[in-house]
Amino acid sequence: MTQLDELLAWYQSLTPESLSEVARFYTDEARFKDPFNDVIGHAAIERIFVHMFATTQNPRFVIAERIVQGQQAFVTWRFEFGLKGQAYEIVGGSHLVFADDGRVALHRDYWDAAEELLQKLPVVGGPIRWLRRQFQVQ
Repeated sequence: MTQLDELLAWYQSLTPESLSEVARFYTDEARFKDPFNDVIGHAAIERIFVHMFATTQNPRFVIAERIVQGQQAFVTWRFEFGLKGQAYEIVGGSHLVFADDGRVALHRDYWDAAEELLQKLPVVGGPIRWLRRQFQVQ
């Protein structure tokens, strides 16, 4: 099993207890960036997932496809979770750059926060859907 396989298996079975394994998969100075966070280091990366478990119900990642080229990979995924009793799903992708030791040095998530999350929320969803319609080609 490659380091990428182990990393993706870890993500698919992530629990609050397994968060302590961040250092196994990420370098000391690894950068993790997504639409809401831009952090460096094990402790900061772990805090993102601690927050995820604290604010969502039954979060889980489902890995779809992967493309590997040299020291890089691009992985598509689905993130499923509950929020205040409502089920949500975010579809996105991650660009991973590996250090020489096989651990992740850069993890950059790409997903459309407006489409995948914000427009689905009760209070802010309506205005975001309206704005998206204004720019949509008819």
